[in-house]
Amino acid sequence: MSNYKVVLFDMDGTLLKDRGIFVIGKKLGFHEDLVRLIREPSLEYYERSIEIGKILKGMNSNNFLDIFSKVPLQDNVEKVIYELKKKGVITAIVTDSYQFLADDLKKRLNLDYAYANNLIIDKNIITGELRIHNINLEKDFDGKNIYSICKGRVLEQLCQKHNISIKDSIAIGDGIVDIGMIKKAGLGIAFKTSEEVQKHADIVIDDFKSILKYI
Repeated sequence: MSNYKVVLFDMDGTLLKDRGIFVIGKKLGFHEDLVRLIREPSLEYYERSIEIGKILKGMNSNNFLDIFSKVPLQDNVEKVIYELKKKGVITAIVTDSYQFLADDLKKRLNLDYAYANNLIIDKNIITGELRIHNINLEKDFDGKNIYSICKGRVLEQLCQKHNISIKDSIAIGDGIVDIGMIKKAGLGIAFKTSEEVQKHADIVIDDFKSILKYI
């Protein structure tokens, strides 16, 4: 058995080698609009997510899934998840991307849970409406930023659901939005990321296989 009971993974840039929405944007022609909105300083982080949803209106979700399924995994992801499952560890994805994409990866990797934002789709057509996971607009670790999903809160709720101490959890991510869960986890792991994220982590790794040393 592992010393840790729960592992919460970020998706884009952590489980995946690239960021799914950027890959999709380049293929379907909305990459420039995506970058513009992400860099828009007048919008809160969660508002950027909502505005990005709007530019997807009318697109086919099956096209998204087809492109997303071809985004390569980080090296050794499947091996690490296999070992975690063998030890009875609960595994989950948390992402500020979309639930239907996270669910697809969850199924492929045989993970237990996936938490994301809900991009509303009607008969395979994206409506442009986004229901963010962070419905109460909770502020993140710094008390200032509001993300579309509060990953630290997701970690807390997942541990509560299984009556597990948060000290017995691992969180691994690479982005600013991951800092909340990295700080709260019993073991916070920064993966191939900036110094800004690294300084909040217990350990920093650049090889997924390194996780196995701690379980």
